[in-house]
Amino acid sequence: MSADSDIEALRRKGRIVVVGASLAGLRAAETLRDMGFTGSLTMVGDEPYEPYDRPPLSKQVLLGRARAEDTALPRRRDIDAEWRLGVAAESLDREAKQVRLANGDTVAYDRLLITTGTRARPWFHPEQAALDGVFVLRTRHDAARLYRKLGARPSRVLVIGAGFTGSEVASACRERGLAVTVAERGPAPLVGALGGVVGDVAARLQRDHGVDLRCGTSVTALEGDQAGRLRRAHLSDGSAIDVGVALAALGAVRNTEWLAGSGLAAGPRGIACDAGCRVFDVNGIVTDDIYAAGDVARSPHPLFDYQFLALEHWGNAVEQAEIAAHNMICAGPDRSPHLWLPTFWSTQFGVNIKSVGVPTMGDQLVIAQGTLAEQGFVAVYGYRGRVIAAAFFDRAKWLGFYREQIEANASFPPEYRMADRRTETLEPVDPAFPDPHLPTHQPTVTLTGHSPSERRVRFVPSRA
Repeated sequence: MSADSDIEALRRKGRIVVVGASLAGLRAAETLRDMGFTGSLTMVGDEPYEPYDRPPLSKQVLLGRARAEDTALPRRRDIDAEWRLGVAAESLDREAKQVRLANGDTVAYDRLLITTGTRARPWFHPEQAALDGVFVLRTRHDAARLYRKLGARPSRVLVIGAGFTGSEVASACRERGLAVTVAERGPAPLVGALGGVVGDVAARLQRDHGVDLRCGTSVTALEGDQAGRLRRAHLSDGSAIDVGVALAALGAVRNTEWLAGSGLAAGPRGIACDAGCRVFDVNGIVTDDIYAAGDVARSPHPLFDYQFLALEHWGNAVEQAEIAAHNMICAGPDRSPHLWLPTFWSTQFGVNIKSVGVPTMGDQLVIAQGTLAEQGFVAVYGYRGRVIAAAFFDRAKWLGFYREQIEANASFPPEYRMADRRTETLEPVDPAFPDPHLPTHQPTVTLTGHSPSERRVRFVPSRA
């Protein structure tokens, strides 16, 4: 048996701890067992539930088409793990190779996978956030509470923030016949993710469905009555509206605080790791026993100038978790890079919205199919003369084609003609993203400092 074979055999044993009982954590654990890992496996999660699916919480659950407790993720196989649920990780001692839990217990590891994900950003004023009727939406518990509150038919629902979650909740409320006001500090819904050109279509979509949409407007305060129930919201334009429910859809906070003092490159933007999911320390040296995957991780991608991508995408969590698990128990030459092409979907106001690539990198945009006026189109984003992303409003059948264009570094603006009737011009326009120095509620792209000309990895287009 070769030395590499001996090392790989050893890596299939020992103690692996997964901190984060999430989609990414579960899929990683299943992959570890599928690949022959026979050692001990411990799953740590701060919620009292085993991993569940989050996308239905803002859609099916709020519409009463599924119960929050019925969103458990299907299991691909038994993972034979010790579950430590309802207790958060509090700190990491890399020298002792231990995770300390909030209840004082410690869990020892040989290799550690961090899949702690994100949490909802709370309303900025704690006393106002504690009012009866003020919500965030991230967990199963959040969704169940909000569903019950909407069932009481509040006079008006206020949604603070018109990103994807806020827009989906507004859509669900209108489908239930509830009056809805959406306050968005940017110029349009979805502007942080897709830009103002597409955001204007999203704004028209909301207003066409009866949403009282107020863009360029912030909520300055939430007011309660003497019993502690929400009764009114004050806006930055000086107006006030009576509301019974307010949802703070202000984006996500990555769960990295427990890693303070650990010496890992972890902070508000996530945990920095290489393309193989190995975590960097604060000196930029890659670790070989600590990995990260899912919403909490940031890693470089050769298709996007080796920028670190921090993505809150379901598909990314699955793909990255499987790559991390594979690399945790493989010898160096057999490890794989995480080269998943970002793909996102949303359903709101009867329209299926998808994107592929990284629209926020786009410096130009064309409408290649359909028209903005009919709210069914393909918007193609360009970056330095090549196709970098595409967004689809009820045109998802073209997603595979544009995935191939992005993977092939196709030139922008596109020169092809499609079967879809097109009335828009192919003259590029500014996609109208907001000032990057201002906070947005969408996944971020952060520069790595690597040379954009480096292409050490040959990207093989997906055939799926």
